[in-house]
Amino acid sequence: MPRSPLMSWRLALPLALGALVACSPLTPAPQPPSIALPNQFDTPASSGPAAAALCWRNYFADADLQVLIGQALRHNHDLRSARLRVQEARAAYGIQQAERWPTLGAQAAATRARIPADLNLSRQPLLGNQFQIGVGFNSWELDFWGRVSSLESAALESYLASDAARQALELSVVAQVAQGYLALAELNERLALAERTVSSRAESLRIFKRRVELGATSRLELTQVELLWQQATMLRAQLEQARATQAQALALLVGVNVAQLGPVGALDGAWPELAPGLPAELLTARPDIMAAEHSLRAAQANIAAARAAFLPRVALTSNWSTASAELDGLFKNGSADWAFSPSISLPIFDGGRREAALTLAQVRSEQAVVRYEQTIQAAFRDVADALTARHWLGEQVQTLRATQAVQTERARLAKLRYDSGAARYLEVLDAERDLLTVQQQRVQAQRALLSAHVALYAALGGGSQFLHSTAASPAPAHSGCPTEPTRESP
Repeated sequence: MPRSPLMSWRLALPLALGALVACSPLTPAPQPPSIALPNQFDTPASSGPAAAALCWRNYFADADLQVLIGQALRHNHDLRSARLRVQEARAAYGIQQAERWPTLGAQAAATRARIPADLNLSRQPLLGNQFQIGVGFNSWELDFWGRVSSLESAALESYLASDAARQALELSVVAQVAQGYLALAELNERLALAERTVSSRAESLRIFKRRVELGATSRLELTQVELLWQQATMLRAQLEQARATQAQALALLVGVNVAQLGPVGALDGAWPELAPGLPAELLTARPDIMAAEHSLRAAQANIAAARAAFLPRVALTSNWSTASAELDGLFKNGSADWAFSPSISLPIFDGGRREAALTLAQVRSEQAVVRYEQTIQAAFRDVADALTARHWLGEQVQTLRATQAVQTERARLAKLRYDSGAARYLEVLDAERDLLTVQQQRVQAQRALLSAHVALYAALGGGSQFLHSTAASPAPAHSGCPTEPTRESP
């Protein structure tokens, strides 16, 4: 029994689809380069939770700091731009993903025409109608060599790289807000010490002025007391300026006005000790490393697409329609009109365009390899520096606390010696000056120690388990950081 043209077309399309599904790229899937990693970090063993599994709300227990971080994650302009870049990359991936499928279109046309008498055999004017309804697709590329799928993979990896970069920026913003908060808390505490010192020395200056008036002490000692008061006053003015500058910087980072900036606590918080874990775990915990890896995969996929451009390109064009001179004749037997046209094309001469495109893709891939290796090296240095700072700053803080206690006792004894007439006031001057210096140094070291904890949290990819997207889906899993710690079910 003869096969109808419509049936032949219906059989040809599934066969073409089957051939498309069975095709696979000629190049292997892109893989990141293997990098030799140390077995462990060069630091004393420490126990504690893993930073990647510790949400920032659970690590930074200060309620005021949590409010500031939450505001920064909502209003920071850099983060808003990063989220828009993620949406841009996702849309580009959707466009490239659509290239795997044919673009179907429908059309309908109606024509009424008049043919003059001298242009037809009947020598009479003729009027005619033509009605047509059709559906089809144009130039659907069959991806035999993996060019289209490689471009889709490159777009997907670029999207995932953008999302990982957004995650890295979120972690950076969290760390920057915490560092700015600690810097402001340090200046507040140093300013409080300076104000107490100014008040104390102002009272001493009043007493010595009275003694000079009564002839009980010399003007030399009065100038020494006045010098102490002026030094404390100058330090207070410097700290006031530094605090105002730091408050404005923190407000800009958070994205709110300075007047809306909440209170800042003291440097007395105790944060959990973090275990550095194994160096290999850093490759999956740091969002910036993940972003560099996705960028490398995208560059390698572009190489595969550039190589496939040297092979013949197979495309299909098809159309089916029904046409009739009468409107009611559409869809009747014999009105079908179809076309099925496969084509193969291969550029013979393009002026070296394809060779240049392949070279460009290879160079960009090599650049991505360098950036990937640099990102890993920078990550390991961040961890090593933070671990070193945490260890030695801890010892410095303990030493400065002991030194402050000794200096406090020295200032007290010097004051007793002066009151009893056993020493000149210059001894009291030196003791009080050294006490103020060591108090300021102790506060600075305490802030530096807490900053080292923040730096270690960020270097280890703090809270990255709450930021990672699902790689199997183009839509990121914005699970976010829970408002409260997760409780296990009984």
